[in-house]
Amino acid sequence: MRRLKTTIATSAVAAALVYAAGSMPALAQATLNEAIGARAQSGSGEDRLLVDAREIVYDNDRNTIAASGDVQMNYQGRTLQADRVTYDRNTGRVFAEGNARLTDANGTVATGDRFELTDDFKNGFIDSLRVVQTTVEQGRPLTTRFSAPRAERAEGETTTFERGTYTACEPCKDNPERPPLWQVKAAKIIHNNSERTIYYEDATLEFLGIPVAYLPYFWTPDPTVKRKTGFLAPRYVYSNTLGYGGSIPFFWAIAPNYDLTISPTILSRQGLLGQVEWRHRLETGAYSIRAAGINQLDPEAFLPSPYGAGDRDFRGSLESSGEFFINQNWRWGWDIALVSDKWFLTNYRIRSESLSNYYVKESISTLYLQGQGDRSLFDARGYYFQTLSTYDWQKQQPVVAPVIDYNKRFTPPTIGGEFALDVNVTSLSREAAQFDPLSNANTTYFGIARTCTVFDPSSCLVRGISGSTSRASVTASWRREFIDPIGQVWTPFAYLRADNFWVAPDFNGYQNQKLENFIDGDDDYLFRATPAVGLEYRYPFIASLGTSGQQILEPIAQIVARPNETRIGNLPNEDAQSLVFDDTSLFDWDKFSGYDRVEGGVRANVGLQYTVTGADNFYANMLFGQSYQIAGRNSFRQGDLANVGLDSGLDSRASDYVGRFQISPNSNFAFVTRGRFDQEDLNLNRFEAGIRANFNPYLPVSTSLTYARYEAQPAIGFPTRREGLLASARWDMTPNWYVTGSILLDLDRYLVARQGAIPIAVPGAAISQRENVAYVAGMSLGLGYMDECTTFAVSYSITPRDITLTSGEKEQNHTIAFSLELRSLGEVGYTQRLSGSDDE
Repeated sequence: MRRLKTTIATSAVAAALVYAAGSMPALAQATLNEAIGARAQSGSGEDRLLVDAREIVYDNDRNTIAASGDVQMNYQGRTLQADRVTYDRNTGRVFAEGNARLTDANGTVATGDRFELTDDFKNGFIDSLRVVQTTVEQGRPLTTRFSAPRAERAEGETTTFERGTYTACEPCKDNPERPPLWQVKAAKIIHNNSERTIYYEDATLEFLGIPVAYLPYFWTPDPTVKRKTGFLAPRYVYSNTLGYGGSIPFFWAIAPNYDLTISPTILSRQGLLGQVEWRHRLETGAYSIRAAGINQLDPEAFLPSPYGAGDRDFRGSLESSGEFFINQNWRWGWDIALVSDKWFLTNYRIRSESLSNYYVKESISTLYLQGQGDRSLFDARGYYFQTLSTYDWQKQQPVVAPVIDYNKRFTPPTIGGEFALDVNVTSLSREAAQFDPLSNANTTYFGIARTCTVFDPSSCLVRGISGSTSRASVTASWRREFIDPIGQVWTPFAYLRADNFWVAPDFNGYQNQKLENFIDGDDDYLFRATPAVGLEYRYPFIASLGTSGQQILEPIAQIVARPNETRIGNLPNEDAQSLVFDDTSLFDWDKFSGYDRVEGGVRANVGLQYTVTGADNFYANMLFGQSYQIAGRNSFRQGDLANVGLDSGLDSRASDYVGRFQISPNSNFAFVTRGRFDQEDLNLNRFEAGIRANFNPYLPVSTSLTYARYEAQPAIGFPTRREGLLASARWDMTPNWYVTGSILLDLDRYLVARQGAIPIAVPGAAISQRENVAYVAGMSLGLGYMDECTTFAVSYSITPRDITLTSGEKEQNHTIAFSLELRSLGEVGYTQRLSGSDDE
């Protein structure tokens, strides 16, 4: 029989087929309930249904209408395919039979052997129902599968899967009948549309078809639900100081725009740790509030004061963060943390957004206002630094408010080029001055804070003054690039820097009176102006390598002329102490890292750069250069309160040589190394090297290696060489299984041990004095599995002992962690911290 195409709008066949194209596509939409039985009446009278079938039969005797033979129906972007669709006008029932397959507009597929529903679509049965639904969870696609020999729909609200099965795992391609990695089998799986919840009765969790857990009753949100009230994945923990512990967080979705998470953790040694988090999204932004607290049962499990919180019963923290948009250009926000003591967050593994990086343990609170235009940026904020390390003294930490930065760039209409205006205003205060001895012989302790025995500029540094310091800096700069007919690139530039200081030192209390050995005692307004002009020259020679790419040889020269820097050593240096001279700063106009110092005199920088680019993303680059103090006072030769500039490689008329070599044959491999070589004998004063390699597709291994070696810089407080090695690797044993590992070697620890420069001992802490060995400062090993439905990981790690010793705990630097996630179903995790051996 010839193929027949027709469009039906009002007949009973339309009702039957609209059911198929109206109720079943919903199987791929927001909820399973909608997917199984969205009513045809929900469509407007304007909806049209296109039917493609081999045959349409009107049976007046039986009062039925049937479409058969490769039936395909398209309705509102959805496609339904079946062997036969029948509408029985006597019983008011609709039947779709034979390999029924529904593809929604978003790609979701639902299949069933036979669909039977009443004409109001509220009640009915579905045989051999299979639902495949794809959503996106945390940026990854998630495909869930429900199946049942028979499903029943009641009152348009509840769907019951008899002997149902649920999984988020893909079926085996070679053997689809093989059980998936995991699945839940239940006597009944009930989906409630109004609650958007799935209930499981008499359920068994199976791995590879083997039952491993039985639950008489539990429930989960619909796979498409992003947030819903209920219990979250449990967490378990063990450590010597906390004992055994477990937590089952409760999430309360109070409204679409705000929620509350309550996380009680019962610890066998310390009692009940309470945590709560409130999140609220408003029209212009969002904020959150987090609180944690515990009344400790056994405070003596921790180190005694001042090395730990062994004398505290109640400990806790309060944090809040938020960000709000004023308009499309302006926003403001905060990130504030208050803690009862410096060890609480670490001891109880409290998640905190205020924590800084791994080795500088501090909590940073800030309040800010930001604005951004087309070529301008404004940022105003205040900082409060809460030290979290045993040997850092809170009274030496500055309160910084405000810090205002403004940058504006534009093109002058008359002289061309680029004009930039930079403004920085900084004000800070601290209670106690921070002194840093230059040798062990001059080292003592004020409480737990390291300080000097003799307070003299030749043997003691001032990292921060007590009292208050304010500075306003304005820099106006201009530059323009010219290219002459033979390809030479000339870039003249000029800038004017003006700084106004107000210094009010405090010589009262603590060791503050010792500041009189370094600075004057009077409040002072000081002004500093630095005009500069300069010229940068480049002459790139470009040669073709044919189909292999091109090479560029580029000599570079730069000269900057300005007056001498004034008031060196008479002004505090708070933000310009991290001076590093290498290839990245060779051609900087001002090589200091902050505003408190400004480079003076006439300086020339020269270098030669060679670059090769080629096919398959090949890239290689080399640079070698040197800097010269041509005239005037060398700003790096005269130390300030922190001796910044000395031992930097810039403190002689001819600087150390700096160089860089990097090569990347393709996107899988990269090697970069840089060094600073003594200008007299080419001894290596600073060296860094790193390699990154991914051996795919030849070998499923990726690795990275970083090595650094810095010679002693006694003038700035580093009397011995610093050297270390960090290596990491990952081996993908199969497409799903992988092994990871990393190791951090401290290669100069024996030098520190020889000098006796180990931090003061704390009760229960053992420090290695072993010499001539590489010290394993940190290490980790991990095994993991990941596929579309399961994530599993187990790891063992060693935390650097120097960090552990400042955490207020007794020798806990070994951690074992385990986590298992069954996507869409739940996650469980366990962490155990152990003590290390005394000779580590």
